[in-house]
Amino acid sequence: MFELLTDPNAWAALVTLTVLEIVLGIDNLVFISVLVQRLEARAARRARQIGLSLALIFRIVLLALLTWIMGLTEPLFAILGRAVSWRDLILIAGGLFLIVKATREIHDEVEARHAGRGPLTTADAFYWVVLQLIAIDLVFSLDSIITAIGMAQDIEIMVAAVVIAVIVMYGASGPVAAFIRSHPTTKMLALSFLLLIGVALVADGFEFHIPRGYIYFAMAFAAAVEAFNVIASRNRRRRREMERS
Repeated sequence: MFELLTDPNAWAALVTLTVLEIVLGIDNLVFISVLVQRLEARAARRARQIGLSLALIFRIVLLALLTWIMGLTEPLFAILGRAVSWRDLILIAGGLFLIVKATREIHDEVEARHAGRGPLTTADAFYWVVLQLIAIDLVFSLDSIITAIGMAQDIEIMVAAVVIAVIVMYGASGPVAAFIRSHPTTKMLALSFLLLIGVALVADGFEFHIPRGYIYFAMAFAAAVEAFNVIASRNRRRRREMERS
């Protein structure tokens, strides 16, 4: 343990793995931010706290079960000559869940089905959101930990990287959720991200790996375009107010 504190390779592995875990956590963060939009502000904050706490707990528990995690990658059965493992099934199920969830949310937004409704306040709605957070946290945690196992050899480094990444996610979750709430058009963009992530998870489950760099570049580019749209809209609104005054 103490040898790691003076080992530059350990520090390099910690920094690299922490950055990677933060990037991989973007998927989790976007899903949580979108999912809590239907709740009132206080319940949404509690749901975010529960979701991120579960993300941390699941990741640490899965790290403690390294042998079991590696066993999930062992072939379970074969379809058309292609081996299928428990990890593949979990990724496919998680990806399909994201695709269905994002598609339904997009449909509701396009049809304006919830127009005029306030935030959901019932306990059932809150617990339903928490259940969905648990399901998707498990999927993202499994993907994240399998990546961590391939990046580092010491469990102390993995745990430290996961804790730091979740702390960063927690700090960013509030501003991201508030931004989506105050700029409704960005919710459609976030839902599109979830669709893209869902497709990537399903592809991974079928052993067709889509490089995450391509996905994150597309997300960053789309987010930059939307940021310019938000700034332009804000400037037009200020200009109209100045002309009226």
